Amino acid sequence: MILDFSKPKVMGILNITPDSFFDGNRYITETAILKRVEQMNREGADIIDIGAFSSRPGAQLVSYELERQRLMPVLVSIKKHFPDILISIDTYRSQIAREAIERGAHIINDISAGNLDNDMFATIAALNVPYIMMHMQGIPENMQNNPYYDNIVSELLAFFKQKIGLLKTYGFDKIIIDPGFGFGKTIDQNYQLLKHLAAFKKLGFPVLAGISRKSMLYKLLQITPDEALNATAVANTVALLNGADILRVHDVKQAVETVKIVEQLKRV
Repeated sequence: MILDFSKPKVMGILNITPDSFFDGNRYITETAILKRVEQMNREGADIIDIGAFSSRPGAQLVSYELERQRLMPVLVSIKKHFPDILISIDTYRSQIAREAIERGAHIINDISAGNLDNDMFATIAALNVPYIMMHMQGIPENMQNNPYYDNIVSELLAFFKQKIGLLKTYGFDKIIIDPGFGFGKTIDQNYQLLKHLAAFKKLGFPVLAGISRKSMLYKLLQITPDEALNATAVANTVALLNGADILRVHDVKQAVETVKIVEQLKRV
């Protein structure tokens, strides 16, 4: 693993899509993208997570050609200007994963845990880089159509145990677990996951919490994503207290401060 999890890490989100639920169309030009990366780096991001397709509820999956066309020039430019930054690539396609790692990315972040590309696990094992696998019920286009679980925590634990077992058949264990807040879950189900996040630590791998400005916050509070920064900080605090190792966020400065406060609380 290229990351030391002796303290939690902050992953800054870089959406280079026109239709992201929060920052769509904000980071499309190279100048805007590099300025945003520089800001997140300055504010203390440990990882930059680049996404070239939207996985918001209701979004349709884009073509391989469009994802590649959006992603690769941006990756090359960021590597040129910020050669020391750790880069994660948000993709479910093994071909994109392979090319991105070959072009200097370090981590693959797969919303489908291999379900949308049968070659992903073999590819990840061959690349031998950290792999974030997330749980999602369905696909973005339909995942919020009445998601149902008998017991969401136990069902997700079983899901991850099965995926971990498959990856281990490839001799691979550089795994990071993401329960997938907002991906095929109701508001109550999301809060059950947040409340019991520590259960996923028992799997023996780092846990990522991606809660930033999501509908589990703004719909509950009847506000907009733009108004959900304070709610994000509160939810991230709960996630850290329940064992989160990575916070995936839109607002790096506030997340870094949250980590510092929780770490101090643990020390005293």
